[in-house]
Amino acid sequence: MASVWEFMRSGNSPTQFDVGTAGTVTLTKRRQAVSLGGQGSAGGSLRVNLSWQMRTSDFDDRRGGPLLSRPLSLNLFKPQLVQAQGPAMVNVDLDLACMYELTNGTKGVVQPLGDFLGSFNEAPYIQLSGDDRFGSASGETMHINMDKKEEFRRLLLFVYIYDGTPAFDRTHAVVTLYPSSGPSIEIPLNERAPQARSCAVVLIENRKGELFVRREVRYVYGFQSELDRLYGWGLNWGRGYKPKT
Repeated sequence: MASVWEFMRSGNSPTQFDVGTAGTVTLTKRRQAVSLGGQGSAGGSLRVNLSWQMRTSDFDDRRGGPLLSRPLSLNLFKPQLVQAQGPAMVNVDLDLACMYELTNGTKGVVQPLGDFLGSFNEAPYIQLSGDDRFGSASGETMHINMDKKEEFRRLLLFVYIYDGTPAFDRTHAVVTLYPSSGPSIEIPLNERAPQARSCAVVLIENRKGELFVRREVRYVYGFQSELDRLYGWGLNWGRGYKPKT
C-alpha cells in the first residue's frame, strides 16, 4: 500500500489563503492550502456543499450502461459516458463524491451513483445527504465526522458530470466546506475545461494528526477511474447508471 506521504504536496505554506466576505476562506492557485485545526475547526461535523447553476436544454436522456461483472461488495460504480451536444446544450447533472483512505488501510468511495452514501457515525465517517440532479439552491451536501479525524489518512473530494454536456466552464459550480467553527472554505470551479467530465476539487490529508485542506481543481476527461489512477487509490471500478426520474 502506498504511503500517504507520497501524495503530499510541497511548496506553499498551509497558512496561506485568500479571505472573502463573511469570514470565507477562498482557496485559489495563489493560495492553495489551509489547516482545519489552525482555523479552529478540528471537531464536530465538516459540511461539504456543492452548488451550481444549470441552464436547461432538451438533452435529458439518461442512458444506462453495462453493470458490474463482479460482486457489488468488490466493485464501485462510475457513470456512463456522455457526448458533448454543442455549445447551446447546457444541461448537466453534477455529483459530489469523496474517495477515502482510512488509517487502517480501508479505501472506498462515497457517491450518489450506486447509492454509496456512506455513514457518519460508522466507518467511513462520511455521509452524503442525497443526489441533486437539477442544480437546486441547496445543492448536494456531504458530512464528514471530524470527531473521527484520527481515522482519516486522506480524502479526495471530487465532482463529476454524470449526464449532460461536459460543461464545467458554464455551470458556475462551487464547492464550500463549512466547519463546525471558524470560517467556511470556498473552492470555485471556474477554470475553462469545456470537455472535462470530472474534477478533483480538494485533497484533505492527515499530517501528524492535523488535517490540511489543499486545493486541487484538476480536471480530467474521464471519470472516477481516471482520478483514481491520478491519485493512486487502487480501487476497482465498473460501469453504472441512475434510474430515470
